[in-house]
Amino acid sequence: MVGLLTNRRLWISAGLVAVLLAAALWPASTPVEVVAVSRGPLFVTVDEEGVTRVRDRFVLSVPVAGRVLRIELEPGDPVRRGQVVARVQPEAPPLLDARARAEAEAAVESARAALGRARAEEQRARAALAHAEREAERARTLAESSLVTPQEAEARAVDLQVARESVQAAAFAVRSASSEVARAEARLAPPASAPPGRVAAVTAPIDGVVLKRLRESEAVVPAGEPLLEVGEPHRLEIVADVLSTDAVRIAPGARAFVEQWGGNRRLAARVRRVEPSGFTKVSALGVEEQRVNVVLDFVDPVAAWAALGDGYRVEVRIVVWEGRDVLKVPTAALFRRGEEWAVYLADARRARQLAVTVGHQTGQEAEVLAGLAEGARVIIHPPAALTDGARLVEQPIR
Repeated sequence: MVGLLTNRRLWISAGLVAVLLAAALWPASTPVEVVAVSRGPLFVTVDEEGVTRVRDRFVLSVPVAGRVLRIELEPGDPVRRGQVVARVQPEAPPLLDARARAEAEAAVESARAALGRARAEEQRARAALAHAEREAERARTLAESSLVTPQEAEARAVDLQVARESVQAAAFAVRSASSEVARAEARLAPPASAPPGRVAAVTAPIDGVVLKRLRESEAVVPAGEPLLEVGEPHRLEIVADVLSTDAVRIAPGARAFVEQWGGNRRLAARVRRVEPSGFTKVSALGVEEQRVNVVLDFVDPVAAWAALGDGYRVEVRIVVWEGRDVLKVPTAALFRRGEEWAVYLADARRARQLAVTVGHQTGQEAEVLAGLAEGARVIIHPPAALTDGARLVEQPIR
């Protein structure tokens, strides 16, 4: 009896050990996230940051050198066409110092000497013309009497024509020298004082608002100094600089979406122009890139984006290809298998590796051309250790 009990305990112990060993060696299930292949619209886009800007902006500058009076307008203030936005008191030109005056007087003397030389040259040319006229007339008379050859008479006629051209050139030289004298004397003329109280007005060219005030306080400025920037805030456009390799895929009229602009909805836009010239830009990583400016217009009414202003940051997605009914799979399910793409199917709690052919891709989805059917369940973010035929346990998508 004792021996029988001992044998039974041995068999029970052996069974427990076998069960524990089988449990230890049994392949564990891999937790995975699974999604279904679906159909729907697919958009391939070029995504870049953009900046809004007023389409037509005007920089108002000082028309004459003088003292600009204080500008009271603030950025955002409305202006009307023809409204006076700034006033300038013209100032008389500065007097010449001793050195500048001496140089100007020397320039006058030099110009007068050049004028005298030109007039003397004109007198010499006129005297030569008179002599040539007499010689030509004498040769013509002798040729009629056959006392000189026709060739001699023709030579005297040519000399007469040359003398006439020399007189004309000398007359032009006299006129040029006279102008130089007048210019040199003008430098020595005393400056004309501006009438007291005279003010030059700077007016707005359009109905709009003040975008920037470049000068506020009263100051003496030269002609051409910018004072204000004026524009129409409801005529905005978007400028996005894209890589030149992406720019060749963008055509005028392409659809675009405006996102991350601060509003609670996505805005519609359309490409108006792809600029023909690129430029070099250094990225944040220090890499030189060839960039091209793409200009877009808003499609939505002004009320939808009225909160935007000049120089605001936005993100644009320019559509370069779109499909309305496309079989698509998340790009997170794709991986490379040699030279082809592949996915893992979740089939009866087993992983099954399958080659697929993909077409257009975005950052989130890819077009399936062959290898998958609608409704097929694929594993996204497959673990590196996952193998064909591995046991699976599905878990909710995070």
